[in-house]
Parts: sequence; C-alpha cells; structure tokens
Amino acid sequence: MPPEINKEWIPLSTEVRMATFLFLLFGLFIVLFPEKKPIITEPEQKQDQLPRSREEITHGDKNKKQVIFTFDGGDSATSGTKILDILEKHHVKGTFFLTGKFIEKNSVLVRRMNGAGHEIYNHTYSHPYLTSITDDEIGGELWKMEKVLETTVNESSKPYFRPPYGDRDERVLKKAFSSGYQSVYWTIDALDWKESEGETDGTVRYRILSTLAPGNIYLMHIGDNITGNILDELFTTIESKGYKIVSLTQGL
Repeated sequence: MPPEINKEWIPLSTEVRMATFLFLLFGLFIVLFPEKKPIITEPEQKQDQLPRSREEITHGDKNKKQVIFTFDGGDSATSGTKILDILEKHHVKGTFFLTGKFIEKNSVLVRRMNGAGHEIYNHTYSHPYLTSITDDEIGGELWKMEKVLETTVNESSKPYFRPPYGDRDERVLKKAFSSGYQSVYWTIDALDWKESEGETDGTVRYRILSTLAPGNIYLMHIGDNITGNILDELFTTIESKGYKIVSLTQGL
C-alpha cells in the first residue's frame, strides 16, 4: 500500500497563492490609506446676500434724483402682469417682496420676474404679524419663503425682507438679522391696498406725486387694480420731472 499522504504539506496552487497575496495586499492598503470622510460645511453666503446692518432701511440715497418703487405680493396677483409689462416698457428694474404662498400660487409670474432681472426679497411665507409669534416661528417663516423661492427660480431671497403689515419691533429685527436679513420699510405707503375702502386711482396717484423727493421708497402692491391702472402714467410723469426710477439695490 502507498504511504499515507500528509495533506498539510500539499503545495498550494498558483491561483490560491495569488488570491491570498491580493487579499493581504488589499488589507495592507486599507490600513495604510484609510478612507477619508468628506468635511461637510454650511454653504457660504455670497457677499451680496449678507445684510448690510441691523438698521432698518426707510429710504434710498437722498443725494440722487431717483426714487425706488417696491411691490408687495401676499396672495393675489391682480396687477402682476401689468406691472411687469410697464417695468419693461420703461426699462426699470423693480423690487418685489413676496410671500412663499404667493410664489407657490403664481410661479409662472415669479419666473417671469426673475427672468427679467427684477429683485425678489422675503415677505415671509404666510404673511403673519411677526410681533405676535415666537423667534423660532419668525425664523421658520423666513426660511420657508427662502426655500420656496429657491425651488421655483433657484435664487436666494437674502439679504432683505419686509415685515408683513409693517409689523415689527426690536425683537423681530434682531431675529431677522440673525437669520440673514435686513428690514426694508418704506418712505411713502401709496395705500393702493385700500381700494376696497375707497382709495381710487386718483387719490393714490396724487399721494405719490405730491410727496416726490429724492431717495423715497414707495410701497405699492400686486394684488389690487389701482397699481396696474396708474403705474404707466405715473412713471411717465415722474420721469418727466427728471427723476430716475430704480430698484432697491440701485437706489441705496
């Protein structure tokens, strides 16, 4: 009978030796060069998205013969198309303060605003009285509008916001600033939003023209008929007096 073979001494095949070598080499590589986890950081804000200061803006540069027209959009877009047509006709860049709900409801109009180069800033998501809600809720309102705008036109609403109803106090302004926003109020409220209370094309037109002064910020609205009715003639009259009509960033 042939002698019993000691299986422990059977030579390994070339394939087995190669597989063993590669396995050991891979293990050595993992030890010497461990996977580096990526460092996740908050995205940097662009310089033009940083608030200039905590001080509220109520007028533009008073040393230049120019005025700023701003348009608030909370829900309805009654005069929206007319406003954009008139801004285009007069080669004016407008400034819009929009709520998140307005953007959701009027996304086509907002895309046109953005495509024409108009400025779009934060008017909160749902238009609440900010002095009656908590700091966290204020932050949430600003954040939600920002996200809706980003989703719709891939733009930020920073660094400016306008408090709904003009309702703000030091606490609101402080919280908004910490969230990346500077408050923009107005010099003259045109009161076009009081259309249902008796304001007319004539009274709103007179209110604006009788207060005309360098640096004025005028508050008008998208949701009424008056603005769309008078804006073309209004711009023509203002320009005939030697004034330039500019956006917020152009006029500060």
